[in-house]
Amino acid sequence: MTKRAESKYKINRRFQKNMWGRPKSPVNKKEYGPGQHGQRRKKPTDFGTQLAAKQMLKGYYGNIGERQFRNLYQEAVRRRGSNSDILIGLLERRLETVVYRAKFVPTVFASRQFVNHGHVNVNGKRVNIGSYQLKEGDMVEVRDKAKKMGMVLEAAQSTEREVPEYIEVNHDKMTAKLVRVPVLTDVPYPVQMEPHLVIEFYSR
Repeated sequence: MTKRAESKYKINRRFQKNMWGRPKSPVNKKEYGPGQHGQRRKKPTDFGTQLAAKQMLKGYYGNIGERQFRNLYQEAVRRRGSNSDILIGLLERRLETVVYRAKFVPTVFASRQFVNHGHVNVNGKRVNIGSYQLKEGDMVEVRDKAKKMGMVLEAAQSTEREVPEYIEVNHDKMTAKLVRVPVLTDVPYPVQMEPHLVIEFYSR
């Protein structure tokens, strides 16, 4: 188990939000943040609010590294259109995100490991890079040896979350198709995400 996976629920307690909507989240039991100073309350500054929004969005997608996340921001502001929606679209087009959204695995952390271990094909070719950017119409398929894994079968049958409309899934064949790139209002976040504050944070 990776360090990120071991500490994933600290993100929930830090922001006092059930980030992934899971029943085992410690937020359901403890109403204060982690650590010896977790019960202190401070009025956040503008910088603090923007930083928290960035850390929440990074954390939700499996604690993406800072350099990689900044690169996504730079790509979002380079393109024409709503920077916030473009940033969300780039995050949702990541292979590990689509594997998670398609309910092939139970968590975003498991999705990264699943992809890294080479259990996924994209358009018939093996891809083991979680940050791989899918295009509209791309087909993702769980490789034959992984289709019968207990984790995969359990995740597909789970009722914790639904597959969003911008992804077509066939759980019998274990395939998923990215129908379109979503915008912020399309994404089924269990908590409110504020990508505009992330844009403000990096554009300071």
